[in-house]
Amino acid sequence: MKEKLLNDLKDAMKEKNEIKKNAVQMVRAAILQVEKDKGIKLEDKQIIEIIAKEVKKRKDSIDDYERGGREDLVNQIKEEIHYLEVYLPKQLSVDELKPIIQNIIQKTGATSIKDMGTVMKCAKEEIGASADGKTINEVVKSLLN
Repeated sequence: MKEKLLNDLKDAMKEKNEIKKNAVQMVRAAILQVEKDKGIKLEDKQIIEIIAKEVKKRKDSIDDYERGGREDLVNQIKEEIHYLEVYLPKQLSVDELKPIIQNIIQKTGATSIKDMGTVMKCAKEEIGASADGKTINEVVKSLLN
């Protein structure tokens, strides 16, 4: 995965695509920072989690930029998200998530919204970067009510 990011960075530089270059550079910096802080070499699964966090950060910032009337930044962030989502697994829809989460609810023995933390923890571990936490949270809430 790191090699693919490096090659994509080189391609972006050759194409003079600043937005793609910046997006890939930021992800690579985040990966290197985690490796340096923890003194480990990250596996592809962990790298995908970092990329998912970077995408989430960008999605969260879009609302702020829209409120500030910064359409130029909104478009730039959306383009960065587009380039980064290439590295993520296919995102599961709500309909695809429901049976997975129902299975987790049965496994954990959850019966009410009080058990949401346990279900969320297991769901995040099982689903990983195939769905964002917000979507998982919404499905869990709907199934536990």
